[in-house]
Amino acid sequence: MESKIRVYGKAQNRTALGIVNAYMVMHPEATLDHLRAAFPDSLNPDSGVKNNFVEAGDKGTNANWDGYFQNEDELLTMGDGTQAALVKMWTKPSFERLVAHAAQYGIEIAQFEEAEKGFGRKGGYRLEYLNGYTPPQKKEGPQEPKKTESVKPTSTEEPKKKSKAWLWILIIILLLAAAAAVFFAMQREPEVKVVEKVVEKKVVVRDTVFIEKIAEIQDNFNAAQFEKDKAELNDDAKIALHDLAAIMKQNADIKLSIEGHTSSEGDADHNQKLSEQRAKAAVDFLVHREGIDSTRLQAVGKGSTEPIDPNNPEANRRTEFKIIK
Repeated sequence: MESKIRVYGKAQNRTALGIVNAYMVMHPEATLDHLRAAFPDSLNPDSGVKNNFVEAGDKGTNANWDGYFQNEDELLTMGDGTQAALVKMWTKPSFERLVAHAAQYGIEIAQFEEAEKGFGRKGGYRLEYLNGYTPPQKKEGPQEPKKTESVKPTSTEEPKKKSKAWLWILIIILLLAAAAAVFFAMQREPEVKVVEKVVEKKVVVRDTVFIEKIAEIQDNFNAAQFEKDKAELNDDAKIALHDLAAIMKQNADIKLSIEGHTSSEGDADHNQKLSEQRAKAAVDFLVHREGIDSTRLQAVGKGSTEPIDPNNPEANRRTEFKIIK
């Protein structure tokens, strides 16, 4: 089946929650019975919990409630309005069964998440629609037919013809008015108008939501540090770059400068080359993985000339981006 939704997650239990939420997006009318049939308990036999799903009100009845996602934003809302909780304990074999099972619904998992490392790491998830997929809308209840007002038919009868005398009087008045307008126009001196040429410069104004989103992505990307003497992007940097690519696809006028930095350790020439490699790694990811036009990006190496914390070499091993248009 062609993939419809891709799930990005930083922990396998959060990715499991994202898979089930993706299914709910595709089937907004699904009930709890429908969900249990779609993801049977046999997918997770080694979690130590009897059921994959419990109703939100069943805390402590079918299983230990601490074994389920229980925050309000983690609960699943069914088509009939009830809420359910998904088990949050997934071993690697159970998680792999869930991923393979979800493929039949057109749900895939992003390649660079760290699900295989275990569920001890905190993190969220997000969904991406693929191949032009548009989720269905939840059906609303029957609506009352709109009331229509009755309109009385207008009469098609023409009014009686006016007297011809009035028609001639109207014609004479119009002719006199036209003659007077021509006379006064001939007496008036021609008016010369001076038109000042105004050249307007187009200014692109970003709304508050755009600015806040860019700032959030920038913070996440700048915080993604490199290992010593390495230029490979870690998963945090890749996730931030994926979000950045989505913004660039929505705003075709944006151009970016990607700047690589190093700590002050080692030779200055070596650090300069390493910083250029780090900037290029981010540009290559945006171009080859996310499909961004290379003419909208430039890679710049700063070496160790712009440290953000002289006392913390690790913090200076970073890559940053700046909007240049």
